[in-house]
Amino acid sequence: MGKITGFLEIERQDRRNKPAADRVRTYKEFVIPLSDPEVTRQAARCMDCGIPYCHSGCPVNNQIPDWNDLVYNGDWEEANRNLHSTNNFPEFTGRICPAPCEAACTLNIEDNPVTIKTVECAIVDKAFEQGWITPQSPTQSTGRKIAIVGSGPAGMAAAQQLARAGHEVHLYEKNAKPGGLLRYGIPDFKMEKHLIDRRFAQMEAEGVIFHGNVHVGEDLQASELEQSHDAVLLAGGAEVSRDLPVEGRALDGVHFAMDFLPQQNRRVSNEPVGNVQLISAAGKHVVVIGGGDTGSDCIGTSFRQGALSVTQLEIMSVPPTHENKELTWPDWPLKLRTSSSQREGAAREFSVMTTKFSGHNGHVEHLHCVRVDDKFKPIEGSEFTLPAELVLLAMGFVHPVQDGMVSQLCLQLDDRGNVNANTRDYRSSKDKIFTAGDMRRGQSLVVWAIREGRQAARAIDEFLMGSSDLAQ
Repeated sequence: MGKITGFLEIERQDRRNKPAADRVRTYKEFVIPLSDPEVTRQAARCMDCGIPYCHSGCPVNNQIPDWNDLVYNGDWEEANRNLHSTNNFPEFTGRICPAPCEAACTLNIEDNPVTIKTVECAIVDKAFEQGWITPQSPTQSTGRKIAIVGSGPAGMAAAQQLARAGHEVHLYEKNAKPGGLLRYGIPDFKMEKHLIDRRFAQMEAEGVIFHGNVHVGEDLQASELEQSHDAVLLAGGAEVSRDLPVEGRALDGVHFAMDFLPQQNRRVSNEPVGNVQLISAAGKHVVVIGGGDTGSDCIGTSFRQGALSVTQLEIMSVPPTHENKELTWPDWPLKLRTSSSQREGAAREFSVMTTKFSGHNGHVEHLHCVRVDDKFKPIEGSEFTLPAELVLLAMGFVHPVQDGMVSQLCLQLDDRGNVNANTRDYRSSKDKIFTAGDMRRGQSLVVWAIREGRQAARAIDEFLMGSSDLAQ
């Protein structure tokens, strides 16, 4: 695929970022796209490697060598068709997916993988520019009515697939606008929200009916959905944040990341923040506890709000700077990664446990820590204190919210507290109730959510019609 000798002749060239001093002044995306000729050259690097290990790294089963070859040969429109045959929203994954496909690329054995994510994003962006992406309305109606709860990537993917199959699809969202964590969790500097609006306009033209500001389980009883629809898909995500129950946790200024990030996203889109405590990093020493993507999002947002300093703490020991390819490839390796937000000036501390928060007049002022060994046991004499006027807890999510909708439906949960269902039919413990995405599998990546939404859509179509022509 691509140019036979391309990987020997052409060096890897990826998208660059605007300088940190410039990009932290706005909430706009800061990635600089490659030109079309540069993208073509990068697509040419895709090898005829026999076994496309990139497929094993891609949850949505993107046909990566195929669309690389099409781009190399100048057939961008067919590349777009091929890309959309497996992925409903490549403009999302092309921006925020960590690209496990590149880790699995054969050229990554030499740390020089094909720029798969960059080519993917270039294809879909060009397709929108050229008007190749248009509504795909169904040719006939099945007369079946489906409710989908949650309009994140899993719910959106399922809704689009089922609407194209001819079903009447109602998509319920507790927030005002669709997108779930794509809209209210992912900062605009990583993915601007007009991308969601543009895609959702296509989906509404295809027949998806959106119900915003409807919190199923509170504003609308779950039993009503169950009774008035032929099938119900629960795609509400895993929203219960992991807490840190240490002394001083109740002090003002200690917040979950997901109390902090949605507020700024609403400010950027001129959407009302709501009747909640306002959280700002402006003029403060900020500590982010948790070393994952959510923590990085808190760092970038804090700098843009005007934080004096940002320190990120991770209880795990510092990972190796380079993986052992013989042991890890083509799997996703554990190694030290530095995000664009971390490069904007954050201090990073590993092997650190928080022991307590302290403050004055009810507000946090210091964070007390101790260094730990590889078994997370405190090292005697390693205690230290950090100034902390805002502490953001970004330690992941434990399971979906169980009060309300889930409890009303009396659904069986797995041992981690997720709604129990398998990946064969995505059916819960109740016959016509299905579940997909983080609500079923726990906290995961956008690309896994899209995969599960597509597969659940096919399972629902088969359940209602006896068979399905929908792709998985």
